[in-house]
Parts: sequence; structure tokens; C-alpha cells
Amino acid sequence: MKQGKGFWGFLILSVVFYGIIQFLISSNLLNQFYVNTLIFTAINIILAVSLHIVIGITGQFSIGHAGFLAVGAYVSAIVTMKLHMPFPVALIAGGIMAALAGLLVGIPSLRLKGDYLAIATLGFGEIIRIVFLNIDYVGGAAGMQVSHFTNWTVTFVCLLISILVISNFTNSTHGRACISIREDEIAADAMGINTTYYKVAAFTLGSFFAGLAGGLYSHNFYIIQPTNFGFLKSFDILIFVVLGGLGSMSGAVISAILLTMISTFLQDYAETRMILYSLVLIIVMLYRPQGLMGTREITDYLGKWTGGKRGGSNGNKTIA
Repeated sequence: MKQGKGFWGFLILSVVFYGIIQFLISSNLLNQFYVNTLIFTAINIILAVSLHIVIGITGQFSIGHAGFLAVGAYVSAIVTMKLHMPFPVALIAGGIMAALAGLLVGIPSLRLKGDYLAIATLGFGEIIRIVFLNIDYVGGAAGMQVSHFTNWTVTFVCLLISILVISNFTNSTHGRACISIREDEIAADAMGINTTYYKVAAFTLGSFFAGLAGGLYSHNFYIIQPTNFGFLKSFDILIFVVLGGLGSMSGAVISAILLTMISTFLQDYAETRMILYSLVLIIVMLYRPQGLMGTREITDYLGKWTGGKRGGSNGNKTIA
């Protein structure tokens, strides 16, 4: 990522935002409910951008992302609770194991396309859930107790790293190769691009950050259960990307924030919450089928202010 005005502008705004929230937390102006909502929103953003690189950038329809979330959650929990190692080590271990799982799944399944790929990834997600369901070492169906280590600072750092790395990848030569695969895989292959390599690479990178989010997720609650990582969780993550706009990281971020807030503040009204949640999706798909942002980024609208430059074949501008 070029060290231009856009990068420093984004970084400065991020630090200022972190400082404001940290001040509010330290001053007890934000109670635990709002702090937890912020953390949960940040985790969902990481999940959204990690799937964005698979679906929005590379164009591979994956609906088993909750499986990588589960791998990261359980591996990180094992590292802290069973092996008694530091929380940062657990986060890295969770991300690496999820990336390895993504690599193992990606090599055979990414030779498939469309619905077949979706079914293969969905099957993987369910296999992972069933495996953890039947392992007594991690509590089986009863779940595994986990200490609360996730806080605002750790979550924000992970979020910032996730956005910067994925944005950097997207606007690199490798990212442009992935975009070319999304636009026309046959033409990309004819131009000498190793399509299988780039699809697996993007899938593995997305899996790593899903695993990282899993580590934050498991240590934000006091117990994790296999039921937390069912196929409905994969669809929740998929909705973040589709609603925000395929190909737009900004859209994925905005959608994750919007839907998390709606879901959280209406959690006391279970039936009403699901009705409103569904209505939001229906209205957006009817009147904005390309998603909230389409393939555009916020920097497309604020280019001069952020100092962003155009990058990639989808017309996006970089934040750096």
C-alpha cells in the first residue's frame, strides 16, 4: 500500500476514532452493553471483509465461512484454556489453523464453480461443526468455557490490520489478478494468470482473518458451543457482503455495522427483530440490487478529501 495521503489520512482517522472510544470507556461514559456492541460489531466487520475478498474480489461463491470462524474460535480457546498460552499467541494460532483449513478445503473445492462450490463450502462448514460437536476435549455439545480476554484495544488493532492487509492485497498485482478472475475467468486463464493459485490464495487469506475473528469471538463470551457456528452463521456473514455490494469493502463494512446494530438493539424483540431484519434486506434488494455501495468505495466519493487514487479494474480507489 502506497504511503500516500490516503493511507495517512485513514490511519489518523482510525487512531482518533480509537482514542475517542477508549476515552469514553475509561471515563465510564460507555457501559458494558455498548462496549460489547462495539466489539461485536468490529468482529463482524472482520468477518465481512474476510469473506469480501473471496466473493467480492475473486468472485467465488462460498457459504461455509462459519467453519473457519469455528476453527479459529476453538483453536484459540484451546491455546489459552488448555495450553495456558498468551491471548495474542492464541489469536495467531487460530488464524493460522483456519488458514490451513482454508488451504485444505480450497485446493480441491475451488476447482468447482458456482452452485457446486457453494455446496462444497457449506458441507465443509457443517463437517467442522459436527467434528467439534463430537470432541469431548472441547466440551462436545455442552460447549467449552473460555476466559474473557477480548477488549476494545485488541479488537480494534485486529480490525485495523485486517482492513489494511486486505485492502493492500486488493490493490496489488495479486488483487488485480483476482479481480480479473471475477470478471472473466476464461480470459484471465488465457492471459497466463494461474487462476487456481489466486483463488486458493484469496480463500486462504480470507480464512485466516475469519480465524482471527473466531479467536476474538470465543474470548468475548464465556462459553462457545458448536451451535454458534451453524450454516445460518455463514449466511449472516454472506448477507454482510451481498447487502454492502459485491466488490466494495466499504459496503461490507457499512452493512456489517448496520445489520449488527439492528440485530443488537432489537434483541429483546425476537419476532419483531427478524421481521425488521428481513424487511431491510428485501427493500435493499428491490431498490438497490447491486447493494448499498455497488462496486464503489467511500474514497470514490471523498477522493479529493482522502487523497485516494484509482486502483484495480473494478474502479475502486485505494485508501492508501
